Amino acid sequence: MIKLTERQEQILNLVKAAIEKTGFPPTRAEIATELGFRSANAAEEHLQALARKGAIEISPGTSRGIRLLDMPAGRARRPSGQMTLPHAGIMQLTLPLVGRVAAGSPILAQEHIDNTYTVDPNLFADRPDYLLRVRGMSMRDAGILDGDMLAVKKTTEARNGQIVVARLGDEVTVKRFRRSANLIELLPENDDFKPIRVEPGREDFVLEGLAVGLLRAWA
Repeated sequence: MIKLTERQEQILNLVKAAIEKTGFPPTRAEIATELGFRSANAAEEHLQALARKGAIEISPGTSRGIRLLDMPAGRARRPSGQMTLPHAGIMQLTLPLVGRVAAGSPILAQEHIDNTYTVDPNLFADRPDYLLRVRGMSMRDAGILDGDMLAVKKTTEARNGQIVVARLGDEVTVKRFRRSANLIELLPENDDFKPIRVEPGREDFVLEGLAVGLLRAWA
């Protein structure tokens, strides 16, 4: 049993809540704002303490590089986990891997499917329908890198803060979703990229699905 201070328990619960709500951990700045710290450095110190105690694992170089180590199977969403090989007696999930998507055609059209992968369904809190090959670094600070395979659950609805797969005309993009009274914004997690603003009534905008996990094949 890991022994945590009251503040460490608060931060751990905050990380868990963020992952369950949006599929990804919070940034240090978000933790600091939520708990009233004066700077993100205070959040970093507590996260390092949690890592030393074995409650989390921190991936350097990304603002959301936090992975929980003590969540029960079936609830953890792993931003950068390895694919698991099939094991006898364990239910496996076979998912198509979608590569580049041709303009105007369904995302799961046969010509877009590069491969299929068999994975452990306990890697995801929600059952995904397919894997999408990530192109570019616009979501770098959420731990989503070029070449990763994003696990996607098909849906046309999303809540603010969730990471979505959206189609805008000829482009399929992965961004964080935010809706206001008269505008939808697709927000990058990299300061080198600008938000995409979707005006009401735009006919070439389609929400394709929600990110429910990420697979990365380690070199």
